[in-house]
Amino acid sequence: MTGEFEHRHGFPPGVNQVRPADHDDQAAARTLAQVTPTPADLVTFYESIGDVTWADVGNGYFLDPASDMLLRLQEYGVVDVGTDQKANLVIGSNGGGLIYVAGPDGAVYRTRTSSLDEPEFDKVADDLRQFLELLERSLTKFNTDGDPGYL
Repeated sequence: MTGEFEHRHGFPPGVNQVRPADHDDQAAARTLAQVTPTPADLVTFYESIGDVTWADVGNGYFLDPASDMLLRLQEYGVVDVGTDQKANLVIGSNGGGLIYVAGPDGAVYRTRTSSLDEPEFDKVADDLRQFLELLERSLTKFNTDGDPGYL
């Protein structure tokens, strides 16, 4: 993606990476699993992946490190997405301000606005695997035609 980016867009690419997890990331993932109902696949993800930063795919896509999730959990608590599941974790965002939240059952939701104050959510994936596949499709589409679609 970054090889043709500057030619295609007229400016150099920003940070676009999938950062491998280090020891601190793995420890944060284990702590997260101990303090709140966290989907097993999310813990497994953070055992290998520290974070995802695709600043140049559309407005950007970001999956936060587990340590950021812990800090947010300590400061603000869990997010209510309006279902019977109350222990939902903010896992990332897009550069347009929409926020991604994972429920304890693994479903991933997206806010309709850029605020968690009285948010409205749409379910975007049944589980983390499906969400990551949607992210991959966004990257592929962006590489093909410069438009990531709407995730």
